[in-house]
Amino acid sequence: MTAGTTMKAKAQPQVPAVPRMPGKIRHALGSATPSIVLVLIILAGWEACVRILQVPAFVVPAPADIAAVLVERQAELFQASLVTGAEILYGFLYSCVVGIAIALLVDRYAWFGRASYPLIVLFQNVPKIALAPLLILWFGYDLLPKIALIVIMAFFPVTLNMLVGLRSADANLVALLRSIGATPNQILRQVKIPASLPALMAGMKVAITLSVIGAIVGEFVGASAGLGYMIQFASSQMETALVFAALVQISVLGVFFYYVIEFIEHRFLGWATH
Repeated sequence: MTAGTTMKAKAQPQVPAVPRMPGKIRHALGSATPSIVLVLIILAGWEACVRILQVPAFVVPAPADIAAVLVERQAELFQASLVTGAEILYGFLYSCVVGIAIALLVDRYAWFGRASYPLIVLFQNVPKIALAPLLILWFGYDLLPKIALIVIMAFFPVTLNMLVGLRSADANLVALLRSIGATPNQILRQVKIPASLPALMAGMKVAITLSVIGAIVGEFVGASAGLGYMIQFASSQMETALVFAALVQISVLGVFFYYVIEFIEHRFLGWATH
């Protein structure tokens, strides 16, 4: 290679390497693309139908009008979201405590399971919305009746899934521990509870969606704040765009809580999700 050729090679500008997105982000974007495209198609068709057919806004508002309300009244919607979000969070946490406690008692004490499990299943057939007025009557219009309604609606999937997980523990390992003198409580702590965690997380995902429904139902029956109350008030004023905006806000809130649980599952139970 001559000196001139070497100088030309050195003079060529180096193109900086384009940073690549991490694999997980690319995979997430690729997985979400079909859903995003479908949502955009639905919104475009919705907008076109409303505009072409000239549907009154108080019947079905156009997506553009709903988006405008979401932006213009976001401060009001955000404050309502804080109220509803607190109800969902407290109710969900209490649901998990109650559901886990019942599952542990049913698995640990056979007599308790025989006595209570049929009653728990029977109680699940009672329409929960019928209990909401009674809870308002007993506990007033504050946070407590909403939490009670959420617990009634959401504890059962936690109990059922954790019970399935407890009973799916390795029978050979349980037998081995019994043979070396382990107590039932030691077997429960060291084998059954760790084995039940993946099923418990699945039950918690169901419970968080029921918690959102329970909070809104409770606010429908009796409340002075929250997204459910806003929907009731907006409906009475025929502000349909605000109703849809509150529904969007509720959906975002529910998706947020759901993915928080999924993040916790992948962070601490990654061994069980692969």
